[in-house]
Amino acid sequence: MRKGTLLSWLKLSSNLAPNGSEGPRPSSDETGRRTSATRPIRMGRAVLGFGIVGACLVCWGCRSTPVSGRQQLVLVPEAQEMEMGVTAYKEVLDKEPASKNAKYVELVKRVGTRIAAVAKRDDFQWEFNVIQSETQNAFCLPGGKVAIYEGIIPVCESEAGLAVVMSHEIAHALARHGGERVTQQNIKNAGGKLAEYVLKDQDDSKKKIALAAYGAASEYGVILPFSRTHESEADQIGLKLMAEAGYDPSEAPKFWERFSAAKPAGQEQPEWLSTHPSDARRATELRAALPEAIKIYDGAKNKFGLGDRIVALDSTNVTEPPLTARR
Repeated sequence: MRKGTLLSWLKLSSNLAPNGSEGPRPSSDETGRRTSATRPIRMGRAVLGFGIVGACLVCWGCRSTPVSGRQQLVLVPEAQEMEMGVTAYKEVLDKEPASKNAKYVELVKRVGTRIAAVAKRDDFQWEFNVIQSETQNAFCLPGGKVAIYEGIIPVCESEAGLAVVMSHEIAHALARHGGERVTQQNIKNAGGKLAEYVLKDQDDSKKKIALAAYGAASEYGVILPFSRTHESEADQIGLKLMAEAGYDPSEAPKFWERFSAAKPAGQEQPEWLSTHPSDARRATELRAALPEAIKIYDGAKNKFGLGDRIVALDSTNVTEPPLTARR
């Protein structure tokens, strides 16, 4: 549904005279009395209308995430998500320099191809690229468009560590977290417009306080907690993906411990203010999920264990022979 549809519907539902006609103009006293009397009616209509439309959207847009089975609301068509993913990916690759490290590029494509093979999304047009940057980051856009920044690769230490990062990012695309976030933001915006409409007869100071309270409540009470849910869910989905792809899942909590140790002291903000769970929480939750992931790993068709060790960030000496790992 387009962003303005809810608001347009609410605007139409608030017309008191048919066909937009205003009818005879009442006296000013009568207008005041009528405004006071009809304010609760108008407010009730707006809330009822919003509720009806919201209920219809929930019925239409509800789905379950793969692997975890969580119920989610996504109102963005997946085809549109994938188109947006292609466009955004091209913009990033046009702007950011591609890595000249041939071994990094080969390593990322190798690990990515193995994870994609068990992702059960043959309709994705998978791409794996490495960006020349010290940034410790990675992403996967809808449709399987993956980018890994060079800065995160040394923290991985091995193919399995890289599989932790890549499977986590791929899990976001599989679970359609991007579409869910767009949906949540649109609902938040529509709720804000509804609040403005309901409060339009209040004085400015009360209106500002109420709208500020709505913004803070929706951001810290809904948007950020949902974002942390997405990250934890991607961790759990990614853990199973890397195990099924043949990489030792016991590397996952170790990666997050290394990632935390690599951060400058005091950089991590309080969890309730963050879009991500704390690294310590992620490591703990992943370690708790290892028994199930190891069962998946034990049943994998091919086992690569920890794979090649990543030992340096130069163009010639990047990997060593495979590490000893769980077989």
